[in-house]
Amino acid sequence: MAYTISVDTGGTFTDVIVADTRGLMTIGKALTTRDRIFLGMREAIEAAADQLEISFFELLGQTTLLIYGTTRATNAIVTKTVAKTAFVTTKGFADTLLFKEGGKFNPHDFTQDYPDPYIAKRHTFEIEERMNSEGQVSVPFNTAQARHIAESIRDQGFEAVAISFLWSIANSDHELRFARILDEVAPNVPYTLSHQLIPIVREYRRASATAIDASLKPLMQRHLEGLQHDLREAGFNGELLVSTAAGGCSNVEALIDKPIYTVGSGPAMAPIAGLTFSALESLGNDVIVCDTGGTTFDVGLVRDGNLTYTRDTWLGPQYTGDLLGISAVDMRSIGAGGGSIAWIDEGGLMRVGPQSAGAEPGPACYGRGGTLPTVSDAAVVLGYFDPDYFLGGRMTLDAGAARRAIETVSSRLGSTVEETAYRIIHLAGEFMMRAIGDITINEGVNPRESTIVAGGGAAGLNIMLIAKELGCESVVLPKVASVLSASGMQFANIVAEETASVVSLTNRFDKDKVNATLAELKDRLEAFRRALGERGKDYRIDYYAEARYLGQVWELDTPLASGSFAGQGDIDALVNAFHEVHERVFAVRDEGSPVEIVNWKARLTAKIASREAPNVARMAKTDASPSAIRQCFFGTATPVSTSIYKPDDLGLGAVIKGPAIVEEPTTTLVVYPGMTATISSAGNYLLSLA
Repeated sequence: MAYTISVDTGGTFTDVIVADTRGLMTIGKALTTRDRIFLGMREAIEAAADQLEISFFELLGQTTLLIYGTTRATNAIVTKTVAKTAFVTTKGFADTLLFKEGGKFNPHDFTQDYPDPYIAKRHTFEIEERMNSEGQVSVPFNTAQARHIAESIRDQGFEAVAISFLWSIANSDHELRFARILDEVAPNVPYTLSHQLIPIVREYRRASATAIDASLKPLMQRHLEGLQHDLREAGFNGELLVSTAAGGCSNVEALIDKPIYTVGSGPAMAPIAGLTFSALESLGNDVIVCDTGGTTFDVGLVRDGNLTYTRDTWLGPQYTGDLLGISAVDMRSIGAGGGSIAWIDEGGLMRVGPQSAGAEPGPACYGRGGTLPTVSDAAVVLGYFDPDYFLGGRMTLDAGAARRAIETVSSRLGSTVEETAYRIIHLAGEFMMRAIGDITINEGVNPRESTIVAGGGAAGLNIMLIAKELGCESVVLPKVASVLSASGMQFANIVAEETASVVSLTNRFDKDKVNATLAELKDRLEAFRRALGERGKDYRIDYYAEARYLGQVWELDTPLASGSFAGQGDIDALVNAFHEVHERVFAVRDEGSPVEIVNWKARLTAKIASREAPNVARMAKTDASPSAIRQCFFGTATPVSTSIYKPDDLGLGAVIKGPAIVEEPTTTLVVYPGMTATISSAGNYLLSLA
């Protein structure tokens, strides 16, 4: 038997999916081991191997493809453990990273300190050089000064260098000249050139992406090469791919060269899973994807069967955080998950998150030394979690510790422990609904017209309450919900993207220059495809314009019919396509205004060998027979007798009437009073709110 393994290492749990050639999926889950990722990965794979009744080494030996997603890059940025990085820029532009984009949500709030730049000002170096917007030399490159700076970078022990010169996207000669000096003076120091990584207009975005990418290179090189070594030592001889923020996979070498694409790569797989499961249940191609993990709640959107992309991914709060800048799958994250901590603010109001107990020490109920109240502790107090059946019985929860943790909050509120626990669950759900509103209502999408696909280990706690408030009638909780991102990797393709900036107006369109640019993007992607070998045979290249009406500030991705413009008809087709995109997002179109294109994109999708639709093992029976009755709280002063179901209690077509709890080995579904869940023909849970 040949297997495909996908691994998603989160802040709290490491999720694993093992799929065989029939599409049968087996779940493994374990706590993430931050010091050495492979240890937690191995434990999760072993859990799946036990269910398959083979050894860990046999499973790895029979695995032909392993797809890996990691939060290592994201965690390094958040915890400030990236490489010591120098930022080299044009003289007079040392404050690019400091000023950011100058935005502020509360313009009259002066209580917050000005945010620090991603790279400290003392680590910034300025070189006398200047290109203009036409690519002509305004200030000659100061070679002597550049060599002196390179020597200083070497002597001060910098581990990486970010190089972002003004208008290098119009003429890259000066960036390349400094790179050659670095190769000579400090040959072992990795660097990133802005014109190669993200050749777009907007100085801060290009500089920020370059700084982030360079700072990750030493870390991610060690991490990915170390992982490869650990896997080979354990007997894995198959192909290793890594998931990316672009909504697909790539090889290790490409991501060592551009590690910024590993930031948020795990959550980027969730929309692929959402689209797969919605299509499997014949519920359409407009999907809201909700992934509730132990640390965060991630929400994304699929429109007309296509992933949505953005260049506005901030690491931290918008404007005051650091901007990723690359074109990435649009997934919004908030600090609301199973490990989110409940606390009382200065005004006496209860809050949930964004702080999280993580995996170490974890929620109080984990019994690992945690004492702060979390969403998971609330679920234990309410009776939603069986302390003896967490992770399918592989982990025992401390119900007494959970209760003591919730009491630290309930005593200050003057309410019972159960009332406080129920409020914690509801409050976390309210924050999640706001995140869904940001990506749907604020983007011109009516959530009532979309299908919710819910995933993550904590998704089943309150997804039915959230869907009811949003008015969504179609809700799917996949059988593999607890490992949604990992399951998305099973259906991801290899994706690579190239970008170029050629500012063009549709009423003064430079057809020859644009065609030359698109042809160059295609050539780069073709070179990448050829390096894939057999993997690159089944592929397509899609083209996009990042466009706006003249005078607007931000652009919208607009698909192009082809990779070239033959005549006025092709230009008119681009204009009409932009009108349609703008009307869909903003409910208005301005046909009298010319369209301005700022950037051009080409995206390669190389299909990984065809895989079967997700398949789960279910009994042939069609009824639902509870294995136990437990007293649970649903917002009332007294507990309610609640039916408890294990997977073996449920067959295809079975209907579960609330109040009920479904205890899957790696997730728990709470069916609230008055609601129902039905096992679909594909083995997933279809949730009904009426």
